[in-house]
Amino acid sequence: MELEFDFSEFGRSEAPLCFDNDKRQEVFDYLCNATGKGSDFLGWRDLPCSVSEEEIDKIKKAAALVRKKADVLVVIGIGGSYLGAKAVISALKPYFDFAKHPHHKCEVVYAGCNLSQDYVADLIEYLKHKEYCLCVISKSGTTTEPAIAFRLLRAELEKKYGKLEAKDRIIAITDRQKGALRQESQENGYQTFEIRDDVGGRFSVLTPVGLLPAAVAGVNIEEMLSGARQMRDRLINDQSENNPAYRYAAIRNSLYSQGKKIEAIVAYEPCLEYFIAWWQQLFGESEGKQSKGLFPVGLNNTTDLHSLGQYVQQGERILFETVLKVAESRSQISIPTDANDLDGLNYLTKYSLESINHIAQTATSKAHKEGGVPQIGITIPRLDACSIGGLIYFFEFACALSAYLLGVNPFDQPGVEDYKRNMFDLLGKNKK
Repeated sequence: MELEFDFSEFGRSEAPLCFDNDKRQEVFDYLCNATGKGSDFLGWRDLPCSVSEEEIDKIKKAAALVRKKADVLVVIGIGGSYLGAKAVISALKPYFDFAKHPHHKCEVVYAGCNLSQDYVADLIEYLKHKEYCLCVISKSGTTTEPAIAFRLLRAELEKKYGKLEAKDRIIAITDRQKGALRQESQENGYQTFEIRDDVGGRFSVLTPVGLLPAAVAGVNIEEMLSGARQMRDRLINDQSENNPAYRYAAIRNSLYSQGKKIEAIVAYEPCLEYFIAWWQQLFGESEGKQSKGLFPVGLNNTTDLHSLGQYVQQGERILFETVLKVAESRSQISIPTDANDLDGLNYLTKYSLESINHIAQTATSKAHKEGGVPQIGITIPRLDACSIGGLIYFFEFACALSAYLLGVNPFDQPGVEDYKRNMFDLLGKNKK
């Protein structure tokens, strides 16, 4: 079973911009023939079929060595340099009882994704009692948050193991030729992996940026790439209006033009929390420019039905939902019979907990549609590496098409530099 898409709510009359054939051909040409803005950052498009066996083998060997040496791998990065890895690992690892799953025995934690002093202090204290390695991810090596975290954690690593052993516990994923981290890696002898020049951070999950941490956590990266490759073949070879990535992109742009300003992606599995965070960065950073773009938010139901559900049902009609469904759980739990039935739940004993969750999804979708909230449905067969790889590629492809439909460059982020300039001025970086 492959990914399934439900666009049944949207016909030609309800979303008239979806099927503008000239526009459709134009945006496919931008993406598939590299004629659009930012075309020098299209390296992600062919990653599923261009990652070599040699590189996969190198990643797997490095991951095996980390697992042999360490209880913990600290991934140091921000934005696309950590969110993709965290999305994949969180989606696929067990919720609890880490130690009972030996193929997940090396814990992956994250640093350099904030400037919280307490977070870093607590992490340093935690690592004192662990065997650990560092994986620092940065094209330049000078991005403030990860650069500070790497300086602090490298000092702690060298204090614990000595400089000679510490260098063998550091992996750098960085630019092939230039930048501070490349220079530091060469001078100190760190093992390195390359970030391709033509792949931006938020599109880098299927490079060593995402694949190495995932492999350390026990994810089958070959299956992940296989799922992405199957999705690539499906999307590249169909440039009709039935291409699901195009339909998703076109419908969301149509809804935007009709006054829907917020897209809420909704999941019913808590482990998809960081997949949602990755999706938010992907679409927010790709489309939010030139005073345009849907605002991407994430909901995790049924939890958020008891907080934001009221707003979705009856608040201002400025949003639509993309509902991410998982067809098949990893396990099955039935509701037991209770002789006293004081909680009144005996009527549920014919259901599994998975069935109840699916019924909750159906009931919520019905209520929200009746409340005037348009919905797109995406169903993955199960939470496995192949499905997640396919879903990642689907959203990357759809995001590029959607940004081109919106009339913006999907691959730059000029607004991100504004806060940095202000921060550097306040810190005195540019004072002579």
